[in-house]
Amino acid sequence: MNRVLLAIGLSVLASSAFAGKPCEELKAEIDAKLKAKGVSNYSLEIVDKGSASDKKVVGNCDGGTKEIVYQRH
Repeated sequence: MNRVLLAIGLSVLASSAFAGKPCEELKAEIDAKLKAKGVSNYSLEIVDKGSASDKKVVGNCDGGTKEIVYQRH
């Protein structure tokens, strides 16, 4: 039972740590990955969670309060 609780606790910490990354840092990482794959003519934008409209969400940041959205031009 203790192992199960430990596993659940660690997974919660790991997921919150990922979402807790600063937006500008995560945006730069995503931008670098896209450029490395040869993607061009796109924009990345930091928006409030839930306001992505027709754009594709590619990351969550600032404790899950913001999203990074991708739009191809």
